[in-house]
Amino acid sequence: MLLTDFDYDLPEERIAQTPIEPRNASRLMVLDPVKKTIAHQHFYNFGAFLMPGDLLVINDTRVIPARLIGHRPTGGKVEVFLLRRIDANDWEALVKPGKKARKGDIVHFSDELSCEVIDHTDFGGRIVRFHYEGIFEEILDRLGETPLPPYIHEKLADKERYQTVYSRVKGSAAAPTAGLHFTKEQLKELEVNGIKLGYVTLHVGLGTFRPVSVEKIEEHEMHEEYYSIPEATAQLIRETKAAGHRVIAVGTTSIRTLESAATGKGEIAGKSGTTNIFIYPGYDFKIVDAIVTNFHLPKSTLIMLISAFAGRKFVLDAYKTAVQEKYRFFSFGDAMYIAAQQPKEERDKELGTNTRSQRRIKFCTNYPCRTF
Repeated sequence: MLLTDFDYDLPEERIAQTPIEPRNASRLMVLDPVKKTIAHQHFYNFGAFLMPGDLLVINDTRVIPARLIGHRPTGGKVEVFLLRRIDANDWEALVKPGKKARKGDIVHFSDELSCEVIDHTDFGGRIVRFHYEGIFEEILDRLGETPLPPYIHEKLADKERYQTVYSRVKGSAAAPTAGLHFTKEQLKELEVNGIKLGYVTLHVGLGTFRPVSVEKIEEHEMHEEYYSIPEATAQLIRETKAAGHRVIAVGTTSIRTLESAATGKGEIAGKSGTTNIFIYPGYDFKIVDAIVTNFHLPKSTLIMLISAFAGRKFVLDAYKTAVQEKYRFFSFGDAMYIAAQQPKEERDKELGTNTRSQRRIKFCTNYPCRTF
């Protein structure tokens, strides 16, 4: 499939610049890929679409102040954007200006913090090693900035609005934004009504927001991101499946985590590792039954993932409707609930061939890579 197959027209004014208050006052587009219906609701009514016994799987990652501004010994300004922690002192990072960031270069952020470029990565980033006095996390909290997506130009008054209310595991360079719509009160109400909550962790990094630069999407390589599924969550999923209830993934990061940890159709194990799973039309979902998500950028891996679940044509039609109905797009925008997966027969017809023989889905949850 071509990258242009996932393009759509979006007026700039539809990109939400600030979060709505309260969180769950955002609009909710409800899609049924089986019946081909599109309904318009608000997120505070989301519980009306759930049944007792359903399981919501949410990503409890927390955004760190990943952007550091420093300078070279010569005085030149340098930005270091943290992507993934390798060990206590070493991180994968993007460094700007990148061409000048050579192995052995030192960047100073303050008297108590500096880093050294120790290696290059295959995606144009750097491995940096931090030198500091004190506790690194406390220094990072003082000196670092919470990164917002480049399409958001307004300053965020409350930094917690770029965190989910259930965030608890520090490590992300960006928020799992589908979860931003939930309030603590709404989650409690859902639990009272028999909805179960399962927690997973995927630290959002370059794999989630890296642009696709190839014409044929099958040639795109995802960057690795750390994920973890506790055994307690895996057990909840197995019990939910066995009882005939649904596993509803909140956000694309939860989807990628669940599908990375799947050991078979409807089967999953508690585990942790890194994943570079790339889900696009033709993928056979093993765990996810329904999805809560946001409206995603044109030509992004995220809209490809949603298209794999609900059908590309139906998703693009829904996006066109969302523009016409003046929905708010991207991180601080409105939400979408996809109640079911596109029927397999329709999916195969849309793709024009038997997808399993047409393409192979490759991902790594731990080395070596597995191919399906």
